[in-house]
Parts: sequence; structure tokens; C-alpha cells
Amino acid sequence: MGYRFPKTFLWGGAIAANQVEGSHLTDGKGLSTSDIQPFGAFGELVEREEGDFNIKDVAIDFYNRYPEDIALFAEMGFKCLRMSIAWSRVFPNGDDDEPNEAGLAYYERIFSELEKYNITPLVTLSHYEMPLNLAKKYQGWGSRDTIGFFEKYARVVFERFGSKVKYWLTFNEINATLHEPFTGSGLPRECDEKMLFQAIHHQLVASAKAVKLCHELVPDGKIGNMMLGAILYPRTCNPDDILQTFTQNREWLMFGDIQVRGYYPSYMKRKFEDMGISLDITKEDLEALKETIDFVSFSYYMSGCASADPEMQEQAGDANMLKMIANPYLKASEWGWQIDPKGLRYLLNFLYDRYQLPLFVVENGLGAVDTVDENGQIQDDYRIQYLNDHLFQVGEALKDGVDVIGYTSWGPIDLVSATTAQMSKRYGYIYVDRDNDGNGSLVRTPKKSFYWYQSVISSQGEVLKDHTDK
Repeated sequence: MGYRFPKTFLWGGAIAANQVEGSHLTDGKGLSTSDIQPFGAFGELVEREEGDFNIKDVAIDFYNRYPEDIALFAEMGFKCLRMSIAWSRVFPNGDDDEPNEAGLAYYERIFSELEKYNITPLVTLSHYEMPLNLAKKYQGWGSRDTIGFFEKYARVVFERFGSKVKYWLTFNEINATLHEPFTGSGLPRECDEKMLFQAIHHQLVASAKAVKLCHELVPDGKIGNMMLGAILYPRTCNPDDILQTFTQNREWLMFGDIQVRGYYPSYMKRKFEDMGISLDITKEDLEALKETIDFVSFSYYMSGCASADPEMQEQAGDANMLKMIANPYLKASEWGWQIDPKGLRYLLNFLYDRYQLPLFVVENGLGAVDTVDENGQIQDDYRIQYLNDHLFQVGEALKDGVDVIGYTSWGPIDLVSATTAQMSKRYGYIYVDRDNDGNGSLVRTPKKSFYWYQSVISSQGEVLKDHTDK
């Protein structure tokens, strides 16, 4: 028998509004930054014109089909669903005087549906989208004004949903702004380093203010941050590679350090000096940052390597918004993301040693092309192996003494990929009949992995197998 996870462990899956809901202008919703990214996070920004095609306009129609989808999640045994609220459903322009009641009512219905099945919602306030008006009028998080708009939005949702939602996250993969400024912060892509880090500062202050509001308005709730867990290994044991790796890992750990400790680490002060930039940081900002999070959450899809060798650096490839040097000991997915289950155990221990706060794995999964066989079934053994091997390592981290709250695998139902805006890059336990051109019936079909995950949850992880070195 395998390791039995704690009874309190939150098993589930994770989705994002802009990748599943569709109905992009229904019930008073405004355009979001995601709505002008029809080709994904790195693709061209396209102004909306009547009749143009954006696969996210319908996505998988979760906006209308959520009762069916939540029932399927419940059938698998989900204890938790990570989801996001579309900011532009609540404040269509971001700077509106009053919230959009129809948008609030929609999420109220979802939370009631989850409550019916005893599924705990974990809600992200901003998941790779913000009202497009804020990006156009204020340059997104480049403006200090956006802090106030976000604070107002957070207050509205905490007051409205605090009785139903006890787990919250502020921003999805907050460190992604370093790699894709528009997706992460609504910034112009040609922004300079000073504007980039000023926007990041505004976002961190806004996050801390939301944490304070949550503590005040949802006193029995918990609120965390969310980072893209991009752990890097040294390419060699050359001390130069060790230091290079140490420095590059700090680029994303900075976001956790500030949100856990409540102040800028000294290494960032040196970084700003070396870059020759001075940020607008007020005494009030520094005071606001002191309000710290209750737990640390992160996504984990892959690890990579770092090197101080310029020739080796030129070999770094794009993967999940990042530039990483390939690890010669690892295999990769169809999209070039290297598969490293042991890296998840390492990262869990690494973060717990650093922060001594509960951890939550809120994204992990395999994007792959699935084929429907002659019997109408999807035999996704490759996905089962990927998820088994990563969950086995979560169990190893728990045995190491790491406090892990839960695990919500990415895309429990097929959805539109954030980076490529494809339906063909599938993550789900549930197949959705829709292709990259928007064709298909949207019918839901459980895959083989659906029943596998059902057994994992019902056994509390005991059916997980150790494939180490096999």
C-alpha cells in the first residue's frame, strides 16, 4: 500500500475564468486584457472587431455548463476547486463607480453549486486578466491608481462571498510579469525595467492591501500568494553556475519573500542599484507590505537549468513563459516542457525551509494531444503516469514533514491553453469536444484519467505507485 495522505488534504483541480467561461460580454461583462489575446499570452494583441474569432469567446462554455462540470468534479471526489473571478465581470471597466450585479450573481450561483457537493472553492482574484480599460487608460499596474481599483474590487467580493469562500489567492503567477508584461500586469510590452518593477511594486502593494481586507472581512478565511514555481538547477557544479542559479532563482523568489516577510529583501535593493533605477515607494507602501499571507501557493510544471557560460545561455529555450537551459537527464512533453516529478518534492522542501508556512500546489499537469479511439474513449495513460509520479513526490514531501494543504491539478477539464490559446493542448480528466477552430459539440467525456484520479482521491493517495528509476 502507498502513503495515505492526511484526511484534511484538499484534492481537486484548477481552472481560470478566461480559459473556461466564454460568454465574454454576457450579463454586462467588460472586455478584459485576455479578450485581445486570441493567440495566447505571447501572441499578437488584436483589437476587437465585430465578427472576429477568439476561441476564448466561447472557450468551453463553463459560463452556462458549470452545473454539469461541477457534478463531474464531484463524481471524481473533488474536495477543492481552484477557480478565478473575472475582474471584468464585477467591474466591467475597472474604474466603475458600482459593481455589476449580474456578474456577482453568476459567481454566487457557482459557489452555491460547489457548496451542494461540499467542494471547497479556492478563488483567485486576478488570473492573467484585468479590465481592458485599465490597461488602455492607466497602463494597467503601471499606474498607482490601479491599486485603489483592485482594493475596491477585493472589498466587494470579500463582502459578497466571504461566507462561502474561505480560501483566496490574490494574483495568478505574479512573477510572470517579468516574462510577459501585458499578460501579467496590463503593461505595454515595450516597457522599460523601471516601469516593469514599478508596476510589480504596485501589484505587491495591492496584494498586501487585499490580504489585509481579507483578514478583516473574512476572519475565518485564509489568503495566500501564487507564484510560477520555476526552480532552476545549476547546469554544472562550477561555482559560477551555482551563483548564477542562485541569482536567477531569486528573481521569482523575491515575490514570495516580500509577501511572506513583509518587506523588500536586501538583494533587491542591490539589484535596483545595479540597474540604476529608483522606484516610487512611499512610507505608506512599506507599511502596507507588512500585512503578510497565510500560506504559499505555486504552479509547478517543469524545472530547468541555469549557467554562467554565455554559450550555454544561448541554448536556453522558451517554455511556460520562461527561458531555461535543458536538463540532459530529463524528457520533455510535446510542447517542450521538461518532466521532473522529483523537482516537485525538491521545490516543496525548498519553499517550506525558506518560509515555514503551509504550501498549496495549485497547478500541475500535462498538456498533450488526446485521441478519441473507435469506442469513443480516451486512453491517456501518459497523463496518468505524469500525475501519478508528481503526486507520489507530494507524498514524499509530506513524509519529509512539509505542510502541504492540497493539490489542484491544472485543467481537470479540457480548456483553452493560456500560452498558445489552443484546445488541442489538453490537460483534463474530462474531454471537451472542441477544436482549435471552434468546431465541436462541446460534449463532455470522461477520460481514463478521470477514473484513475477518482481512485486516487477515494484511497487518499494509497493507490499511487513509485516509478522512481523505472
